Amino acid sequence: VQLQASGGGLVQAGGSLRLSCAASGRTFSNYVMGWFRQALGKDREYVAIISGSGISTDYADSVKGRFTISRDNARNAVYLQMNSLKPEDTAVYYCAADKYWAPRRSMNVWGQGTQVTVSS
Repeated sequence: VQLQASGGGLVQAGGSLRLSCAASGRTFSNYVMGWFRQALGKDREYVAIISGSGISTDYADSVKGRFTISRDNARNAVYLQMNSLKPEDTAVYYCAADKYWAPRRSMNVWGQGTQVTVSS
């Protein structure tokens, strides 16, 4: 599977953004999908994960209640709806895929990142 993330941009604190990740391949629903982020000068950080069926999700504590991960298997896409954004959410956001469900662990396939900048 190949991944292409989009939807990043500049937003004021308290605002919202929706990231999208388009996946190639015919077996998209077989993959667990995730979002990670990396702020400048910091390590990559887990954000959220969703099962192949979309039934199960998991979130980092820092985004729980503000971000929502979802997927549309008919469109080979996964989304990250980000509400109540904070300056500390500023980072490059990456979508990722893996065959196995393992929240908070790194994943096997990575897309390119999309920059999210939240101004105060």
